[in-house]
Amino acid sequence: MSDSHSAPHTSPDRSVPPAAGDLRPFHLPAPAATRLDSGLEIRVLPQGRVPLVSGCLVLDSGETAVPGKNAGLAVFTGDALLGGTEVRDGAALSEALEELGTSLSVSAGWDATTLAFTCAAERLESTLELLAEVVLRPAFPQDEVERVRRQRLAAIEQRGKDPGDRADDEADRILFPTDHPYHRPLGGMRETVPELGGDHARGWVAARYRPGGAGLVLVGDLDPAEADDFVAAGFEAWDGGPPERHGLPPVSPPEPRPIVVVHRPGAVQSELRILQPSPPRAHEDHLALQVGNSILGGSFTSRLNLSLREDHGFTYGVHSRFVTRRPGGVFTISTAVGTEVTVDAVGEAMHVFNDFVAKGPTAEEVARARDYLAGIFPLRMETTAQLAARTAEILIYDLPDDEYQSYRERIRGVTPEMVATAVGTHLTPATAPIVLTADADAVVPGLEALGLGTVEVRE
Repeated sequence: MSDSHSAPHTSPDRSVPPAAGDLRPFHLPAPAATRLDSGLEIRVLPQGRVPLVSGCLVLDSGETAVPGKNAGLAVFTGDALLGGTEVRDGAALSEALEELGTSLSVSAGWDATTLAFTCAAERLESTLELLAEVVLRPAFPQDEVERVRRQRLAAIEQRGKDPGDRADDEADRILFPTDHPYHRPLGGMRETVPELGGDHARGWVAARYRPGGAGLVLVGDLDPAEADDFVAAGFEAWDGGPPERHGLPPVSPPEPRPIVVVHRPGAVQSELRILQPSPPRAHEDHLALQVGNSILGGSFTSRLNLSLREDHGFTYGVHSRFVTRRPGGVFTISTAVGTEVTVDAVGEAMHVFNDFVAKGPTAEEVARARDYLAGIFPLRMETTAQLAARTAEILIYDLPDDEYQSYRERIRGVTPEMVATAVGTHLTPATAPIVLTADADAVVPGLEALGLGTVEVRE
């Protein structure tokens, strides 16, 4: 039986979203920093929640430093690195890692080559010994080199058949001049990869895999002093000064604005890219641009997604992002739409892009984006591997040591005026190239009618 004297029940007002709660505190300690006599930087961050250690060895060995005639060499070398050492072949190396319960991966990008691992804390010394063996004494046996070459060529062939990848590659070829590294795909080209071999890989290791300019990050259940001793012992034979860095010239979009359609006869869907150069990762406007991007196309509730997906039903999703690199990156708006709505989608995307840059964000949009970015930040720092990767970014992009310790405070200090100034400075919709992989016969007349520029069709 109910109590007739109890307070009346009040139903919540479901027409109004609940207010966001306060951000939970999040403290990220600073890593201990040391440097070996060889020049190798060491960053150690104790995190004893689980008995694991994750590490990232960062080498100043990115594809940006590769001459055009050897395009793909940094990726090729990284892919072949685990194929065997002077001490053991590839199978024996895999068995040794498996016995330690250690995962080890190699990734080569534009700015650096990174070797990442996670191991049991008690196996750290042995893991570092194996890591040193891989980096200091790679063998590049012929059978492994041939296997990697075949894999790279197959990946290039597959990339040429994927409409999204073709749009990305064509966009880079249009935005960057022919003598710029970003003009070509990261993994190399059909013309260059067949010529790469073991001697090229060995030469690349000798020239770029050096302790000078390199850094090793260790995060997990460890003692900093003991970890430094393990690193010093494992890498005592490593020597070599920093590799030479070649600066890249600033890039401006070609004029007049290119509008290029890569013809795919009968295609029922079009891939759309709108892009332009963006500033270096370490630029002072980075956080303001991240907030602006979240508002424009970097979140589900962004202006682009609400317009093209929710209001018009052109696409399942559209997003924008800054691809950050050390000397300067790329800003891209990307989506896939049906052929029949391609022209309307291009027109609407450009309208939203233009309107955002011209008028700037609202205070409400900036507050929401700031809180979102600050709120999800701890999710990127949950595991030892995530912490190691974020700390490695400090070394790759030459960022301040407190980049992530102060991140939440700085992101919440971004104002609407800062966002408006940053996007107005770095984003210029009127000159941004537009690239599509699409059925040219179906979309070119409509694109020309938009009046955005002359349309070029490529096979």
